[in-house]
Amino acid sequence: MDTKIGPVDTCKPTSNDICSASNGCVSAIHSTPVPVPLAPEATLGRHIAHRLVQVGVNDVFSVPGDFNLTLLDHLIAEPKLNNIGCCNELNAGYAADGYARARGVGACVVTFTVGGLSVINAIAGAYSENLPVICIVGGPNSNDYGTNRVLHHTIGLSDFSQELQCFRAVTCYQAVVNNLDDAHELVDTAISTALKESKPVYISVSCNLPAIPHPTFSREPVPFSLSPRLSNPKGLEAAVNAAAEFLNKAVKPVMVGGPKLRVTAQDVSTMLRCGQKTIIFLINNGGYTIEVEIHDGPYNVIKNWNYTALIDAIHNDEGKCWTTKVRTEEDLVEAIEIATQAKNDSLCFIEVIVHKDDTSKELLEWGSRVCAANSRPPNPQ
Repeated sequence: MDTKIGPVDTCKPTSNDICSASNGCVSAIHSTPVPVPLAPEATLGRHIAHRLVQVGVNDVFSVPGDFNLTLLDHLIAEPKLNNIGCCNELNAGYAADGYARARGVGACVVTFTVGGLSVINAIAGAYSENLPVICIVGGPNSNDYGTNRVLHHTIGLSDFSQELQCFRAVTCYQAVVNNLDDAHELVDTAISTALKESKPVYISVSCNLPAIPHPTFSREPVPFSLSPRLSNPKGLEAAVNAAAEFLNKAVKPVMVGGPKLRVTAQDVSTMLRCGQKTIIFLINNGGYTIEVEIHDGPYNVIKNWNYTALIDAIHNDEGKCWTTKVRTEEDLVEAIEIATQAKNDSLCFIEVIVHKDDTSKELLEWGSRVCAANSRPPNPQ
């Protein structure tokens, strides 16, 4: 049986198919590759949500604004991330501050400039006390950068960097995300830097980017090797027991509220809405006693409010709340007993009325020293 191999041309296909039926020969593939569609969750917004959860943030404190609404949609779509809407940006920042103290890291989300400049005081406080707070700001549309346009929520200039310039002084890293190509790297660097430095960071996200799928978000990100710094539970318990033992031995124990106290009034409504069972003590001395001891004047006298009535108004019979005023030590002991027992399922607000001159010898001495330091004359030139 003879077998003949024809010329090379006889094997040329008549089409770009894998095989041509006319000659039975196999040819090379010349078809255009079809792009693999991206999953709808492969977005910047979902990536930020996943990263927050990975580092231990399960509650994010926010105030909505038109520049961050789409981002908030993607954050609340994450089942392990709970959005807590606050009454204003400063409260959201302080809530994230407190969350970072308890959980090792906190996060807040506000809108561009009008929100960012409102939250910055809380972020500055977190910076001074080494707290990793991730401050996320919904920024202008990416197409508006460099257009010389004046946008709302700005201070009337076409340069959008005023907010960024302010945050540079009170954060350890700043990321302006207005391009999806480097968004993954910027977000991850910001969050990891917050954990590494134990300081706040600033992330601005253009309002049109959170919902757009991008290849850099198509795969599950590599988990961070860093973790939040948490208190040693046994060490914390020992410290609390030692403090309690010390106070119980004192004849006249005094607890001084230091700079790490934060004051939670409009957002009592947020506590009630979230079912918090907090006990709040308001020490009402009728004015700025500490300022009086430094330098007295009529400006140190303030108009007193009916603070328990204010909380009752915020309560508005929605949720569980109990308020009371106390003027004696016996009344205070009874109020604490009620708050910790009969009303332990409620938010309890106890207003403690004290005399305007009720202060310690140490505070009097400290006030004199501060007054002397503040009034020093200028050095000779």
